[in-house]
Amino acid sequence: MPYSKPYVPVSLIKRLLAIIYDLLLLTAICFAVAVVISIFTTFIFNDGNAITEQHPFYLLNQIIILSSIIISSLIFYVWFWTHGGQTLGMKTWRIQLVSDNNGISKQQAAIRFFAALISWSLLGLGFIWSLFDSKKRCWHDILSSSHLIQLEAAASSNK
Repeated sequence: MPYSKPYVPVSLIKRLLAIIYDLLLLTAICFAVAVVISIFTTFIFNDGNAITEQHPFYLLNQIIILSSIIISSLIFYVWFWTHGGQTLGMKTWRIQLVSDNNGISKQQAAIRFFAALISWSLLGLGFIWSLFDSKKRCWHDILSSSHLIQLEAAASSNK
């Protein structure tokens, strides 16, 4: 069901603050994954000895570790976005990801993830785009047919 209620778009500052929160958790996850993969590949490629730049499988080892970090990040975001539309940082700043069409699908979440990587890799131009878009959408919002909304503050007490 499309999200048709009027909504307040999320500012670039709040997006970036939520990203910082998420990066704290994601860094820990990626570090753990990289350590496990690194230990595993060290035993496979070099009998448990360090793989230095002179080792014939050094580049392959680096590609495997980097790929595992990217895949871990993809799984992190796809899972959170498809299960409630919020990561930890998004919950903190009361931001929710909603689809322009139906609920966020895994395909939409994956498109959003890779489009956000492109947005960052081009010096953040995909994020800066939100400053000029009338709906404050970034490139990954547009490409994934989704957008972030600002949730209202929960009522703190009954009056």
